[in-house]
Amino acid sequence: MSPFLAVYGLFLVYPFFKGVWISLHDWNLLEVAFNPDAKEYVGLRNYERVMWGKGITWGAFAAPVLQILGLIGIGAALWLGRTARVSRATAIALGIAALLLFVLPGFHPGEGGRWYDRRFWPTVGNTLVFVALAVPGVTISALLLAAALNRETRAMSVLRTLFFLSQVLSVTVVTLIWQIMFSPRQGLIANITELFGGSPIVWLTDERFAMAAIVITTVWWSLGIAMILFLAGLQDISKDLYEAAALDNATGMKAFWHITLPNLKRTITLVIVLQIILHFQVFGQSHLMTQGGPNDTTQVLVRYIYQTAFRDSELGRASAMAVFLFVIMGGFSILQFVLGREKD
Repeated sequence: MSPFLAVYGLFLVYPFFKGVWISLHDWNLLEVAFNPDAKEYVGLRNYERVMWGKGITWGAFAAPVLQILGLIGIGAALWLGRTARVSRATAIALGIAALLLFVLPGFHPGEGGRWYDRRFWPTVGNTLVFVALAVPGVTISALLLAAALNRETRAMSVLRTLFFLSQVLSVTVVTLIWQIMFSPRQGLIANITELFGGSPIVWLTDERFAMAAIVITTVWWSLGIAMILFLAGLQDISKDLYEAAALDNATGMKAFWHITLPNLKRTITLVIVLQIILHFQVFGQSHLMTQGGPNDTTQVLVRYIYQTAFRDSELGRASAMAVFLFVIMGGFSILQFVLGREKD
């Protein structure tokens, strides 16, 4: 195992701890490049500058939609735990996630207060919106495609290959294709809209549609791997179950609901968590299609980290944001482990 551990430690473990160490310093990228002693240890000040502010207060309904969803989640976790519909560990994990959803959005600047970094939390919000739209889009689309293509014929094999091809394209090619598709002048979508008597939408420069354009692009690009995982899960389900169900007239949607979905539970959990971790790291689509605009409506966290580090040269503050992103993705990984753990 030594070769693997050496490479893993050199290119993953060491850079991670180096990033944490940098986040504890006032580290100007250009100054430190010419003078390694130019950095200054500041402890948690970078985290305070990024995530906190002056006169921050907490309100029970400062963000009513999110906090009401959090309360509903807490109630659901308590009910699931009391009725033993899920394991105790799963109920606790869901309860903690719902509690965070209730507590965190409640922090806001009081009268005369302000955030130190006014762009950070809106950028986190944009990232959460993107993940909340892209993950269900990819998961549902890939599941339906996999169910439709789960047949051993030559035509199905060709179609699987065609649907997987988008996965192997680079983000540059994908965004170029969809920039042409979304063009209000010569784009396919605009031509179809005009054919039915509508007015073309300026997707990439309209605040109402820019995020939707990035989500559509991402769903099309990300279908391949999720579809293959679902196909593997479907082919692992015994055909005897479907034959036995058919004797009781459980076919079509009934068989899909009562046999396919329960047997794909672990695969669905895996796909969702992998997609969440992947899409929290979205960068290229926002950077190449909209440059974070219009008016920062598609600015995402990784792009903001990139700008802070390499445009503004504030490597310490960028590293603090990167650690925050790591904690979020680590939390979802732990949640997947708890939810996906089989009973003894």
